[in-house]
Amino acid sequence: MSATSAPSGPAGTLAADFGPALQAATAAAGRQSYPAGTLYLVATPIGNLADISLRALHVLQLVDVIACEDTRHTAQMLRAYGIAVPASRLLALHQHNEQQAAQQVVERLQQGQRVAYVSDAGTPAISDPGAGLVQAVQAAGLRVMPLPGASSIITALCAAGVEGAQHSNGVAGLQGGWVFAGFLPPKGQERQQALQALQQEARPVVLLEAPHRIGALATALAVLGERPVTLARELTKQYESLSTLPAQALAGWLEAAPERSKGEFVLVVHAAPATDTTEEAVSPEARRILKLLLAELPTKSAVRLAADITGEARNALYAEALAEKAS
Repeated sequence: MSATSAPSGPAGTLAADFGPALQAATAAAGRQSYPAGTLYLVATPIGNLADISLRALHVLQLVDVIACEDTRHTAQMLRAYGIAVPASRLLALHQHNEQQAAQQVVERLQQGQRVAYVSDAGTPAISDPGAGLVQAVQAAGLRVMPLPGASSIITALCAAGVEGAQHSNGVAGLQGGWVFAGFLPPKGQERQQALQALQQEARPVVLLEAPHRIGALATALAVLGERPVTLARELTKQYESLSTLPAQALAGWLEAAPERSKGEFVLVVHAAPATDTTEEAVSPEARRILKLLLAELPTKSAVRLAADITGEARNALYAEALAEKAS
């Protein structure tokens, strides 16, 4: 999601020699199996170059071609690690050419080459390009091997201290799940619909935002009232910060200090307060409408339409639907 930078001092100069890391990568990962004709999805650091895995370093040296979101950015990262890769071994694959470049990757794999794919930072195919590439490779009957690593989403979520939605019928902790919403639509009806869905979602929600839009997003999230939101800014970088405060206070908090709006953001909207999902939480009329819809539609569609028609909470209607299905 954000550009990778080297661990640095005040001047921003490289503060580490990765020669020993490359040797360790060969020793630790070199004897493992790396089949030819395979696409390797390689997670790269989101800010601190030291957050690279030994297996990733080994694969980046091993493969015949490195497909990447930005060839200049990837070349700079490889140089920082001391990995010499000629320009002919770098293939641009980004959101504007993914379909065409994916076919080039497929052709290389069919020739028995090993190809790695890296996005500018983090794990490919999550909020960055890569999903279309994976689909094309799998459709051709070729193998995809993921190499796990840094992810701004998981990094923020684990540091936010969130618990899952808690109801009177019991689910607590992240066993109840969480939702990755990514970047909300920037404006218009789609944005309003996304915000309405966010209000109705009881589980923790992870959002991404750029610095030039963080103020507008903070203002929009005020509808969540006292619901806590953790703002994770510049994760793993020199000016990393994590702050948790009520949604309605976000905009004012950002405005109070201009530096708080600089950098890339991951926002974690904490779970909604405990709500009653017993039978009494749904009105008789809403229960009647839901029952009619369940007879004709899948559960999620029935709940969504019942919520739109009656204005009642989607979580309560969903719990009612589950009870109805079980009866």
